Amino acid sequence: MSNPLQLQLVNFKKGSYIIVEGKQKADNFYIIRTGKIKIIKEVEIVEEEGGNILSPGDFFGVVSTMSAHSHIETAMAITDVVLISVHRSQYEILINRNTPVAMKIIQGFSKKIRYLDEAHTKRTLQSTASIDVSHLFKVGEYYAKQNLYNQAYYAYYRYIQYCPKGENVDIAKERLTLIKPYAKVVYLNEDLNSFNRVYPKSTMIFSENEPGKELFIIQKGTVKITKIVNNNEVMLAILKPGDIFGEMALLENKPRSASAIAHEDCTLLTVNKTNFQMMVKTQPQLITKLTTILAERIWFIYKQLANTAVQDPIGKMYDALSMQLEKNRIRIAPGENYTFEFGPKELLNFVGLPVKKGEMYINKLFENRKLRVVDNKIFTTDVEEIVKQAKYFKKMQRIEISRRDSSKLR
Repeated sequence: MSNPLQLQLVNFKKGSYIIVEGKQKADNFYIIRTGKIKIIKEVEIVEEEGGNILSPGDFFGVVSTMSAHSHIETAMAITDVVLISVHRSQYEILINRNTPVAMKIIQGFSKKIRYLDEAHTKRTLQSTASIDVSHLFKVGEYYAKQNLYNQAYYAYYRYIQYCPKGENVDIAKERLTLIKPYAKVVYLNEDLNSFNRVYPKSTMIFSENEPGKELFIIQKGTVKITKIVNNNEVMLAILKPGDIFGEMALLENKPRSASAIAHEDCTLLTVNKTNFQMMVKTQPQLITKLTTILAERIWFIYKQLANTAVQDPIGKMYDALSMQLEKNRIRIAPGENYTFEFGPKELLNFVGLPVKKGEMYINKLFENRKLRVVDNKIFTTDVEEIVKQAKYFKKMQRIEISRRDSSKLR
């Protein structure tokens, strides 16, 4: 039997392309042993934290390999390099046998998600998200104005809890009294011994900017992850059974970076810091799962960042739909139908367009007869059409940029 921990050394000459953005098959990632690598993206929205030049000890290709998605970057050798090649299956064996290394990778991924998420917020809403716990009051105000009293009540309650002397405490208390008859909230008083929790649809699991003490594993139902900045809501993701969320607050001991809301009735397994440390030692498969989920999340944020560079609003929406198809690993073939887990309003949130401003773009999008709304969810009779349209708008944008650049040189 061959030793599964015997890793392969590979050599690349200066100027060689090692991985290429968009390539579908991503089975191996690399650790640099000698030499330097440059990371390049088709659309450079945000520079890699620490720079785009990688040196010995750095690794690349992990996100796409562990998420089993297409590459999100191109890696080119800027000197002759010697790399350690790690296959996806070898990685799983490695982290199962070396927990400290696995935790280092997970914590690095968690930090990267925060960095990219902040960049996405800034690009989408032209603002930097607040990290002050008093932001809970603004979250409550937003949802109250939208008549979403479950979320509003939760945010006001947490604001009073964490900012008992805050300047808006009296207003928050008054709001709570007014909306209490219309609000459904659960688990306001934390029970650290409660491992299984049931959250009814539209109830808030946690709010952005509140302290976090637990991560959650979805047993049943779906959860949406959102963020409020500049009085606008952006939906970051819809999570399904088996997904893990809330891990960044637990791993980094920092406030929640986004809100989690039950998209439908859901059952969650909660894991606090003490239980997490125990699970790391006794259930290494959890670390494999968590690493894979974090890799997928980073992949998705990169795609969201690339979406911000699409200038045409219709193109943005096609690109967002195409992104969801790849994220959910939907087979792309002519005549294949698919129902997305969200409706037009959520699609506008995904691309950072306010509902009122985006209505005319939504109407334009649905002029395509292969798209329609069924039970408040977007339905397509042809997934290939969405991918084709997304590529078309990107191609037209590249042509337009090329024309502008040519005009400048004349």
